[in-house]
Amino acid sequence: MRQLGSISWKTVEWVLLVTVSLIFVFPFLWMFLTAFKTMPEVYRFPPTFLPETWQFENFRLAWKSGPFLTYAANSALVAGGILALQLLTGVPAAYAFARYRFPGRNLLFALTLIALMIPPQVIFLPIYVEMSSWGLVDTLWALILPYGASAFGIFLLRQSFLQVPDEVIEAARLDNASEWKIMWRVMVPLAKPVLVTFGLFSFIYHWNDYFWPLIMTNSDEVRTLPIGISMLKASEGGKLWNVIMAGNMILVLPILLIFFIAQRQIIRAFVYQSK
Repeated sequence: MRQLGSISWKTVEWVLLVTVSLIFVFPFLWMFLTAFKTMPEVYRFPPTFLPETWQFENFRLAWKSGPFLTYAANSALVAGGILALQLLTGVPAAYAFARYRFPGRNLLFALTLIALMIPPQVIFLPIYVEMSSWGLVDTLWALILPYGASAFGIFLLRQSFLQVPDEVIEAARLDNASEWKIMWRVMVPLAKPVLVTFGLFSFIYHWNDYFWPLIMTNSDEVRTLPIGISMLKASEGGKLWNVIMAGNMILVLPILLIFFIAQRQIIRAFVYQSK
C-alpha cells in the first residue's frame, strides 16, 4: 500500500509539474509560432497551431521597421553597464555587511532591505529632475546611473559571503593578503554561482525594462529595444501581429540563450543558498 501511495503521489507531482510548465511555456510557444504565420492565419478562427507556410519575411519587416540594430546595441550597453556598476558597488558593500562590524551596520542594512520594497515608479520624478539638472536626459547615462547600485544584489551577495567559513579568510590573512584581495580573489570566486544568478536577473530586468527608457529618452539614438518594439506596434496600427511577434522574438531570443547557457550556475546558486 505504501509503495502504491508513493507511485500515485509521484504521478500527481509529475502531472502538476507538466501542467505548470505548459502554462508558462505556452505563451512563448504561441508567440514563436505566430511570428512565422501569415496575416490570414493570425486572424483565422478557429486558430491553427502550426503555420501552414513559415514566413521568415516577418523578421525582416520587423527589423527594417526602425533602427533595430541601434536599439539592440543600446539595450546591451545599458544592461551591461548597469550590471558592471552594480557589481562594483555591490560586492564591497556585501563584503562589509557580512564581515565587518561597524556602528550603524544593522541600520544601514535595514535601509538597504527597505529599498527593495520601493518601486521605481514612486521615485522616478525626483530622479528625472536630478538627471535633467545634470543635462543627462536623452542620454544612455540617464538609463545607467540611477541603477548603479542594487539592494537585491547586496542582500544576495551578503548571504553568500556569510556562508564562507571564517577559517578561509583567516588563512588568507595569514598569507598577508589585503582585504581588497580577499574580497576579489577569495570571496568572489566562492560566490560565482550567486554572481551569475544575480547577473542574469539584472541583465534580464534591464534588457526588458520599458518604463524607465520611455521616460528618459526622446530620440532613436538612445532608445532601447523594448521601446522599439512598442513603436513597431504603434506604427503598424496594432494589426500586423505576425510582424509584432517577430519583433518580440528578437527581444526575447538573447535572454533565452543566456538563460540556457547559465542554467547550471543558477541551480548551483539556489542549492548553495539553501544549505
